[in-house]
Amino acid sequence: MTNQQLFLGIDCGTQGTKAIILDAVSGRVLGQGAAAHKLISGANGRREQDPAQWLDALTLATRRALLAANVDGQAILGIGVSGQQHGLVLLDHQGKVLRPAKLWCDTETVEENDRLLKHLGGEKGSLERLGVVIAPGYTVSKLLWTQEQHPEIFSHIAHVLLPHDYLNYWLTGRSCSEYGDASGTGYFNVRTRQWDLQLLRDIDPSGRLQAALPELIDAHAPVGTVLPNIAGHLGINPRARVSSGGGDNMMGAIGTGNIKPGAITMSLGSSGTIYAYVDQPKVSPDAAVATFCSSSGGWLPLICTMNLTNVTGVIRELFDLDIECFNALVTQAPIGAEGVCMLPFLNGERVPALPHATGSVLGLNMTNLTQANLCRAVVEGTTFGLRYGLDLLRDNGLQSRSICLIGGGSKSQVWRQIVADTMNTPVICTEQSEAAALGAAIQAAWSTSWANGHEDSLSDLCERCVKLDLASETLPIAENVMASQQAYERYRQHVATL
Repeated sequence: MTNQQLFLGIDCGTQGTKAIILDAVSGRVLGQGAAAHKLISGANGRREQDPAQWLDALTLATRRALLAANVDGQAILGIGVSGQQHGLVLLDHQGKVLRPAKLWCDTETVEENDRLLKHLGGEKGSLERLGVVIAPGYTVSKLLWTQEQHPEIFSHIAHVLLPHDYLNYWLTGRSCSEYGDASGTGYFNVRTRQWDLQLLRDIDPSGRLQAALPELIDAHAPVGTVLPNIAGHLGINPRARVSSGGGDNMMGAIGTGNIKPGAITMSLGSSGTIYAYVDQPKVSPDAAVATFCSSSGGWLPLICTMNLTNVTGVIRELFDLDIECFNALVTQAPIGAEGVCMLPFLNGERVPALPHATGSVLGLNMTNLTQANLCRAVVEGTTFGLRYGLDLLRDNGLQSRSICLIGGGSKSQVWRQIVADTMNTPVICTEQSEAAALGAAIQAAWSTSWANGHEDSLSDLCERCVKLDLASETLPIAENVMASQQAYERYRQHVATL
């Protein structure tokens, strides 16, 4: 048996939890497991989840990954947790969850966000004070909403945590947060890397929220070791060290080796994100660019669209299509879908900033209303939102020689070609499509290495563990680029009328 160093990477997303077992010596993923979550949806854009589901899913996914890897859980040296960003988990003094977690895609708090933004002095004031412009999905408006809608619950708050912080708390019993995920709360200053305590006092002068904040730790610092009863429950080593973890985008950056300037990662998941590493907090004047901290010690300017595979999924269900049939129809339709343009804002939209928007299909006539054109239009429409965001990042001085694609949509060859043509940039996938879970496992290895006197830098670990899938490389095709540009300009004209 060769020398192995095993780490568990967890990614708790909107649709489910994934777990992978990484051997940091060979850089190989030995096994993976997954388990699904359900969404609680309601009127006014309510999108919530019961955190108890996350614990069940983490347990199941971990057991499945250990089984698939055929390794003994007692050999696990460390755990890293990636989580969906912005979600609000409220605990009482006993550590009991007070109500379902409001998620990143919840738009019930738009009005509270508007009031908070006004309080901060609008977009300009928010940028100056926090380094980001708070958006309806951020955590801060969820706190104000809870105070106003559920005063009784609010009065019992003892811990205010993000989803990944809550999983770390369950694993270790310690309440803390890491700068990357904290950047998306709306009460954290990304330049100074500190909580904005005054903003929380403005919401609640009693100081309850301030007292409920988790302690901030560095990206390389461990949260602690796994509690003995939890280690027993998961079937893993009780001495396993839990790293700081981070938001799914921050972990996706590590899992694609995006830890130095020059790389761009694009995630085609439920939502769409694009981000790039920088080593200085150069805050963009554009409200749509969130200059979050990275979970590797730098910053991660990022744009996020609210509608991606969640919308292509709705169209697939509408026509009762599996992925293969859907992709075949997308390929059948020409670029620009014969003039059919979809503005896919089913969840409202953050980039472009249209929180109250709804979806629409435009340009229909007697001949172009086909299944194939509608399928193509939804893929193009969601991709155009990412193009809009990439242009903002490029205006901000970010270079993109190539784009690393991750997320469910990246598995589609036809979608990869549409991205390459729309962005006029080569794209390539990583071998491991679960980039956030991989990033979490790599960060756990880095945290352990740090504790052992820096045997491996984060850069060493990424070099060994992040492998590009050369077969997935997709280059833009010149004539497609021109046709895509025309379709994109049509999309921009339609968006302008909103």
